[in-house]
Amino acid sequence: MEKQIFISLPIEDFQNVLIDCVNTCLRNNQQEQSEHIKNDRWMDINELCQYHPDKPTKATVYGWVNARTIPVHKGGKKLRFLVSEIDEWLLSNRLQSQAEMVNEAGKYLVNKNGGKR
Repeated sequence: MEKQIFISLPIEDFQNVLIDCVNTCLRNNQQEQSEHIKNDRWMDINELCQYHPDKPTKATVYGWVNARTIPVHKGGKKLRFLVSEIDEWLLSNRLQSQAEMVNEAGKYLVNKNGGKR
């Protein structure tokens, strides 16, 4: 059973409480974002080749850039990579397990056939 509390507040007090809550949430969000930015760093192509788990060659990375498969920033002719974006890109390329594929195929068939198998 849920506990419920009812209180009576003047509208001005309620507004102040609400404003304080919103401001606290905004401050916390800004702190998290600034910590994330502080921990992030830029890499050039040589650093990326060393950072990437497969240790690709420069030619391979240039191929990824040309195919637009890797997140990259260009400054003139220089390529720059953000560690956070590379980490996110690496995690997004995860292959599904066989069980996940079977589950997804089952859901597809149910939706395609209107629930009939």
